[in-house]
Amino acid sequence: MKVLAVASEIHPLIKTGGLADVVGALPAALKGHDVAVTTVIPGYPAVMAASTAWETVAKLPGFFGGRTAIKRATIGELDLLAVDAPHLFDRPGNPYVDADGRDWLDNPQRYCALSSAAAEICHGLVKTYRPDIVHVHDWQAAMTLAYLNYTDAVRPKSVITVHNLAFQGQYPRSILGSLGLPQRAFALDGVEYYGMIGFLKAGLHFADRITTVSPRYAAEIKTAEAGMGLEGLLAGRADVLSGIVNGIDERVWNPQTDPSLVVNYDAKSLARRGGNRKALEERFGLDHDDSPLFCLVSRLTWQKGIDILAEALPHLVASGARLALLGSGDRELEGIFRQASLQHRGRVGTVFGFDEALSHLMFGGSDMTLVPSRFEPCGLTQLYGLRYGCIPVVARVGGLSDTIVDANDAALTLKAATGVQFQPITPDMLRDAISRAIALYHDKPVWQAMQRRGMGLDQSWDLRAAGYAKLYRDLLG
Repeated sequence: MKVLAVASEIHPLIKTGGLADVVGALPAALKGHDVAVTTVIPGYPAVMAASTAWETVAKLPGFFGGRTAIKRATIGELDLLAVDAPHLFDRPGNPYVDADGRDWLDNPQRYCALSSAAAEICHGLVKTYRPDIVHVHDWQAAMTLAYLNYTDAVRPKSVITVHNLAFQGQYPRSILGSLGLPQRAFALDGVEYYGMIGFLKAGLHFADRITTVSPRYAAEIKTAEAGMGLEGLLAGRADVLSGIVNGIDERVWNPQTDPSLVVNYDAKSLARRGGNRKALEERFGLDHDDSPLFCLVSRLTWQKGIDILAEALPHLVASGARLALLGSGDRELEGIFRQASLQHRGRVGTVFGFDEALSHLMFGGSDMTLVPSRFEPCGLTQLYGLRYGCIPVVARVGGLSDTIVDANDAALTLKAATGVQFQPITPDMLRDAISRAIALYHDKPVWQAMQRRGMGLDQSWDLRAAGYAKLYRDLLG
């Protein structure tokens, strides 16, 4: 079975978040289910520099304002087709924003170019290759399904995966002509969305199947509270909507072999985590003591509940605990935590930005990882925490609810607990969850049992890939 995946980022070549991890890990896991995945990605500088063996397999002259080539290469276990359009993608830094953090003004044309190229590949642009299924990820690739719809050629079956419904790709009607779509596409049963062009809306409307990254999130987005304006469409397509929990690449996220750790360890040698804790304390300027060490690795945004954590932070410090924070985002939130690190020297440490290696060390040296999100489609940090014996303290939403078993009395008695959940998502309830986690931390037999239990769970993509393989088989009958 041949599947063409379409995405705006892929690990390890280009990554801004969990989307890249999913798109990068799934192809290898699907090979064991007789599914061959080829992924179409933009030809960003980091992508083109990742191989010297790119082969031009098609050309698209005058494509979205410039010469474009479709180039093929195999990098590691990834079979890739890059849309090499320097006028659109040869830009440094973050793929979506400029150096000042502002969206590139031509983002709609850039990601429609990706989508249009993918649609052409589905129609046979690359000789000898025609997929059985096209699987698009998030708004940046969603318009692939619109381009396929507005042609008379036979098209493959289609799947769209929503990694975060909050990011939808909405643009003014006036740019429709620059996207190469017919005027009739601007309709309720097309790309129109509340008077705008809705990239994600179009993908959700035209897809044969819709998936999200956890079962609970699939249920949540059909409601007004979490549907982000798309709940009516999603409720109407409930018969083709499902949720498959994300996995992680357990070869990359493995405390026994992780080169980012100062000291490697496993579930039988938890005491060795102390070497990582010491390195973490030094990196964040934290006091060296035996008090609980919380970490947070996150975008600093409203969605992630960072303002809720800011309100609960004095309680965390007053309880004798410490916090190491890695992330970036809202400037006001960054300022709050920068000030907190000055006010609580030795108890709160911050690093603003993204540092993949440091994030590994944080999970390998901290006692708990905080995920206080207001909504969370799946979340990966709690899975990394489980894998590294770093107990997750999470809001009871979306994939956080699906992947963490709260340490209530029943779960502790049944020896099933893997973390601490809280709801509703308020500062008071987060304070309570922090207190519960600290109490558990001081009960070493219970705490270490929870660590080992989490580390023993199968978080691999091999398990999750079976769900996608079944979905594909069902589509093809």
